[in-house]
Amino acid sequence: MVLLLDAPVDAIALSRRLTDSAAAIRAVCQTPARVGLILGSGLGAVADALPDVRRLPFAHIPHFAPMGVEGHGGVMAIAAPGGLGVIALQGRYHYYEGHDMAAVTYPVRVLRALGVTTLILTNAAGGVNPAFGPGDLMLMVDHLNLMGVHPLRGPNDATLGPRFPDMTGAYDPVLRQMAREAAQATGVSLKEGVYAALSGPSYETPAEVRMLRTLGADAVGMSTVPEALVARHAGMRVLGLSCICNAAAGLGDAPLSHEDVLAAGERAKPRFQALLLTILQRLAAEADAAMDSKGLKISP
Repeated sequence: MVLLLDAPVDAIALSRRLTDSAAAIRAVCQTPARVGLILGSGLGAVADALPDVRRLPFAHIPHFAPMGVEGHGGVMAIAAPGGLGVIALQGRYHYYEGHDMAAVTYPVRVLRALGVTTLILTNAAGGVNPAFGPGDLMLMVDHLNLMGVHPLRGPNDATLGPRFPDMTGAYDPVLRQMAREAAQATGVSLKEGVYAALSGPSYETPAEVRMLRTLGADAVGMSTVPEALVARHAGMRVLGLSCICNAAAGLGDAPLSHEDVLAAGERAKPRFQALLLTILQRLAAEADAAMDSKGLKISP
């Protein structure tokens, strides 16, 4: 049964819902989850490259809302590459769909309840930096929350995180360096920049794009930042990756469309897959090294 999370809930009710959702996922997940991956518009197929994937539709998870946007499959792909428990969400919820922020970020809370400590967020974005072109991949070094709403607004449940979480290192420096090294190892060109999140669903006007550039944004989209805020509130490490799918309004000649965004994501898929799989390999090696240092890994 699917129950929507768009009505306000108290801490006890939220805890029960998280328990319900996590139990349904644990019934399918054979390896403890350590890494979460949220795949944006047109990027869901990246999870298909994971080995021995087990799939769980969102519709089979209690309290997950139905998917409402083309290019978001609404499926949880569960795998263990290199022994590293990974849960990849093929699709996400958006504020512009009419969900409140609790529903938009609920999957992040569930991932944390499952034991995920590292979250990789991906998105399709418009290029604000004129040096970026369609098909470029961008490492998110920071963000601008211009959505007009914050997912942590309201009473704070101290069992989930602090009232005032520090966002100095919103996108983990160690993970960013790991992504740079993975890009170099795979021969994938990786830009770096600041991602601005607006509420959507309309694309930005040329004047808004000029404003964003003045504010220091390199890319713009309608997601990711709420998930990053909730993940950091929950103590998770966050890595953000954008696929630049089009030049933002005023920087190109063609009108903007969601179909072009999906097509650009499809073209970037081989490079995005190579980069993400290499990052996951390095995360698996990091986990092995951590276990060795604690004397928990049994040598063959």
